[in-house]
Amino acid sequence: MDWSTFFEVHKDLPREGPGTAEDVVWATGLAGLPEGAVICDAAAGPGADVEVLAQAVPGARVLAFDKQEGFVAQMRARFLDTPDVSVQRADLAETADLPRVPFDMIWCAGALYFLGLEHGLEVMRGALKPGAVLAFSEPCHFTDTPGPEACAFWEGYPTRNRLGIVAAVTAAGYEILGTRDVSDAGWEAYYQPMEARIETLRAQGDARLTDMLDLCAKEAEDWRAVRSETGYLLTVARRVS
Repeated sequence: MDWSTFFEVHKDLPREGPGTAEDVVWATGLAGLPEGAVICDAAAGPGADVEVLAQAVPGARVLAFDKQEGFVAQMRARFLDTPDVSVQRADLAETADLPRVPFDMIWCAGALYFLGLEHGLEVMRGALKPGAVLAFSEPCHFTDTPGPEACAFWEGYPTRNRLGIVAAVTAAGYEILGTRDVSDAGWEAYYQPMEARIETLRAQGDARLTDMLDLCAKEAEDWRAVRSETGYLLTVARRVS
């Protein structure tokens, strides 16, 4: 990945993955968080969900982290005057980097699967208080017979169906509180601003960006072709003990 051209395409986008504020409200409502809850936004990107998490319950405190300096800088600027939000650089894939605060809830939108589902569930479980909640979105096939294009969309990731995800979460020591698909509106909330930026950058005629612009545009096109067969399943689950 050429991160310099990636950030030129993705700089200042409102989101770095599919989802809506309604998803966060739904998940925090199921979580039943206590007043003053300590919440983690893991691999938060530019922090699209941080404000909603901070408003989830009175006195909530949010720690948001991401491994990419560009996103961390965006979050620090965005939440500079928000005392209940702290931002740090950490790599989800490096256990030693992760915050050691025991959390009442971890929100991880579209990133846990980079660890692999089982390992990701184990890592997150270790950062939760007993009885605390993990909410995450995971690649999911919405049909038992996904076509080759739907399978190819996740670039070889061992994508499960809904029952397979629920089974893995339960086996990892969680109680399922609820699941739902990330809506088409959530995907478009990510892709449409990105596509607008792609058009702006194409108009500038910078040839060194062409490959990244084409790659990002194709991702949106590919998702629209397979959206009835595959997408993200948002799962909210409580650590059992």
